[in-house]
Amino acid sequence: MDIYSLLSFMREVNASDLHLSPNTPPILRIEGDLIRTRLKPLTPEDTHIMVYDLMNDEQRKNYEEKLEVDFSSEFRGIGRYRVNIFRGYFGDTAVLRAISDKIFSFEDLGLPNILKDLVSRDKGLILVTGPTGSGKTTTLTTLLDYVNRNFRRHIITIEDPVEYIHSSKKALINHREVGTNTHSFKVALRSALREDPDIIVVGEMRDLETTALAITAAETGHIVFGTLHTVSATQTIERVIDQYPADQQSQIRLMISESILGVISQILLKRADGGRVAAFEIMTGIPSVGNLIRESKTYQLPSILQTSSKQGMITMEQYVSNLYDAGTINKFELEGFKSKYNQ
Repeated sequence: MDIYSLLSFMREVNASDLHLSPNTPPILRIEGDLIRTRLKPLTPEDTHIMVYDLMNDEQRKNYEEKLEVDFSSEFRGIGRYRVNIFRGYFGDTAVLRAISDKIFSFEDLGLPNILKDLVSRDKGLILVTGPTGSGKTTTLTTLLDYVNRNFRRHIITIEDPVEYIHSSKKALINHREVGTNTHSFKVALRSALREDPDIIVVGEMRDLETTALAITAAETGHIVFGTLHTVSATQTIERVIDQYPADQQSQIRLMISESILGVISQILLKRADGGRVAAFEIMTGIPSVGNLIRESKTYQLPSILQTSSKQGMITMEQYVSNLYDAGTINKFELEGFKSKYNQ
């Protein structure tokens, strides 16, 4: 079976990921679980041929130099995928993640309408956070699509790699891919400030300079979307602040308290009837939230979230409990969540 047949089969069974490793049959991730196919184990020669078929000449060159490469690619008639190829102990190895071409509505995802107000503002910072594979790109796609359909804005995305490609509607959208269209997040972000943007999407705030540029952009008349691998509003704010040296943290707390519009943290849980459902923690930048951030009292943020439902806020624990009460998840999944996240 060649790579294209495997990708087609992956779509047929609604798998999110395909793993290709030497000496192992192809493995699929379906509804969060790894499922071995009944195919023969792949030899190192099999995986070498498959992964090299996925790459163009420039990607092969980068892979041979760095022993790993990350990119997105469209396979005609099959779909779009995010691809990571790396040199494992036994040979060339790859993970391919299917990128959905479906745009979900706020109602589909369970996002509160208050977020429509936040993304329509003129400036500020919106952070979309969660573990790898938790659906951050899906949520971000929904938010950007809402802006694209309703506002005349210039949107620049900086991603590694570009996943969902938006067609410009009311808005003008330009995508930039790190490693292909720009050398780094910080270089592209610095350049973006001179490209007349209204909204800047920073695929990952992975270093201090990128974070500082993003916060400055949010303060100076732009909406900035950023992503982080955190699972709560409190952890997200602290992670951003902790990137800075101790003598700068008081100033950055002030800057964040004035620029933060919202934090959307999410995880994926198994539905009782099959499939998966997102659970969210939503924090909006109301004055009491800004005060706690500025005064270094972020440990009190959960209590604000619990009592501010009228502002669209909710804790992760409340959201998951609501899913259980509605019968969307079962008791086993609820208990698993409590155990994993120390609720």
